[in-house]
Amino acid sequence: MNDIDDVIQQRNFLENIVHQTLNLAHTYSNEVEVSVVKTTGITVSTRYGKLENVEFNNRSILDITIFRQQRKGNALSNDLNKKAINRTVAAAADIASYTSPDPYAGIADKELLAFNSMNLDLFHPISLDTKLGVTLASTAEETALKYDKRIIYTEGGRFNSYFTTKVFGNSHGMLQSYTSSRHSLCCGVIATSNDVMEQNYAYTLSRSFDDLRSAEWVGQECAQRALNHLNPKKLKTMESPVLFSAEVATSLFHHLASAIHGDNVFRKSTFLLNDLKKKIFPSWISIKERPHVLKGLGSAPFDSEGIQTLNRTIVENGILNSWILNSYSARKMGLKNTGHADGIYNWYISYQNLSFMELIKNMQRGLVVTNIMGQGINITTGDYSRGVAGFWVENGDIQYPVNEIAIAGNLKDMFYNIDAIGHDIETRNHIHCGSVLISSMKIAGI
Repeated sequence: MNDIDDVIQQRNFLENIVHQTLNLAHTYSNEVEVSVVKTTGITVSTRYGKLENVEFNNRSILDITIFRQQRKGNALSNDLNKKAINRTVAAAADIASYTSPDPYAGIADKELLAFNSMNLDLFHPISLDTKLGVTLASTAEETALKYDKRIIYTEGGRFNSYFTTKVFGNSHGMLQSYTSSRHSLCCGVIATSNDVMEQNYAYTLSRSFDDLRSAEWVGQECAQRALNHLNPKKLKTMESPVLFSAEVATSLFHHLASAIHGDNVFRKSTFLLNDLKKKIFPSWISIKERPHVLKGLGSAPFDSEGIQTLNRTIVENGILNSWILNSYSARKMGLKNTGHADGIYNWYISYQNLSFMELIKNMQRGLVVTNIMGQGINITTGDYSRGVAGFWVENGDIQYPVNEIAIAGNLKDMFYNIDAIGHDIETRNHIHCGSVLISSMKIAGI
């Protein structure tokens, strides 16, 4: 069901469900919020060019929250018939009668709501066609396998296309909705040399199918990445500059987003607890959040509490400007909700007019990180330790691939010691960032 008229009809149906549910819930309380998220899509997987698996997704989730005398009750249902809705509303009301009162609980403040949400051009559907998925996934695989005789195995190709409709309403009279789409194609292969194998992958992702890179590009890219990492060497334990390639550099700013989220701040479980309005990056770095970029992967007109999204400068000239807050954390801290109940939106990180290769030249000697493994992050202390793979650089040139090493530091030091950020911007993410060069980190090797 990707016909525009069908989708409009579906949105109208879901809006009516939310409206009816609100009316029913108001018999229990005058403080209610209701949302429906419906996802429709297809995932097609191939192996050696043949169809391996097809998954059709057509799922709805009704989320009902009732507040009664500062007591919160929440219940979910994936059934949208009238009896199921009645049961779910009753369950939410029943739960609210048992929970402890919380003076900070409640629906979002009326003056912050998105009563007239904007169209951000997020919806670009295609027909959910199995044949198309097979053609694209198998072409990526075939291209990779033919790229070089050292590519000996494929881990398969996968094409994914889906669209999601979100509807939100609450007791303040808000009832808004929007629909968004997302398409992706990926492929993974294994290369071998001297009886040593290396796996790698590549992918393309966009709101619009027409904006995806070609299947041939995906195949060539994943093959080249696997080949580039063949015959890796190990490094000795040392300290050196580290260059995070753009694809993995985005993770550094995900850690920042976690550290400044209100839930961590009011619990005092962030290494940036005392750093609001203080310098945490070099003065040339700013981070701008833009939730209304047309077709943006991180764009949204409102969050899951119905709060209007707004442009913000999270970091300005190196100084942390703002926490990111939902209603609960904002009230706990005596601050204003920033509309971040679902996390961050499109972040744009400052960069310099330097290519990836120019960053390597500037580094002269050090480690290029292209793959990160493990979850060694402590947001409370900022301690950072991850397994990595990548390349070793001498005299401004890549010498050989490296693996089975780890890097360690503290995020606070890492942020402050960023020497450069390139213009090779990663765009398959809601964090738009180039490769990041950090002046020094510990490398654990042999």
